[in-house]
Amino acid sequence: MAWRSSATSNEVLVANLERNKLIESERVKQAMLQVDRAHYAPASPYEDSPQPIGHRATISAPHMHANACESLLTYLQPGAKVLDIGSGSGYLTAVLANLVGPSGSVVGIEHIQPLVDLSNTNMSKSEQGRRMLDSGQVKFVTGDGRKGWKEDAPYDAIHVGAAAAEHHIDLTDQLKAPGRLFVPVAEGYMQHIYVIDKKEDGSLERNKLYGVQYVPLTDAPE
Repeated sequence: MAWRSSATSNEVLVANLERNKLIESERVKQAMLQVDRAHYAPASPYEDSPQPIGHRATISAPHMHANACESLLTYLQPGAKVLDIGSGSGYLTAVLANLVGPSGSVVGIEHIQPLVDLSNTNMSKSEQGRRMLDSGQVKFVTGDGRKGWKEDAPYDAIHVGAAAAEHHIDLTDQLKAPGRLFVPVAEGYMQHIYVIDKKEDGSLERNKLYGVQYVPLTDAPE
């Protein structure tokens, strides 16, 4: 179904994702309409497939970004604080910022400095992106995403854009209670998306969703 969403413009891509029920909410639709993937994907930005962005990293397929937003949506209310781990070229970070609004904030973390630089450059291509950076609504930092980003914790929502080798306790520790984590986890030769809810009492509920194929959440390449 996902491949049928490919298009030649951002508007048609989002419309196709909605028609194919990959976008289910008006809020996610509007947030994705406001961020042109052509600013973040170096080639074929409107194809519903992952695209290489250098440094052994990719920008995920649009349907995966849509599903991540839909899965986290309850916790992406105006004013929410979000951590985007493996922020890549900055696309989903910008979409998440639209969902939490100017009163919210999103931190994008990458372990590769050139990708942090790329994210800042890409966001600066639009007036909205420049405003988000200048106001501090969005910031990109360099660090080991497996350890989260304690400086701005706790977060209402955490998105992980690379496959973790395990359930990293640092990430759930940095969630608010309640809060939600969206993370692909490697399990043998397979990877699966997990949505992990941190309840008000601090207990965790893990829900395994579906199989995926992400680049690994690892040390920076030498």
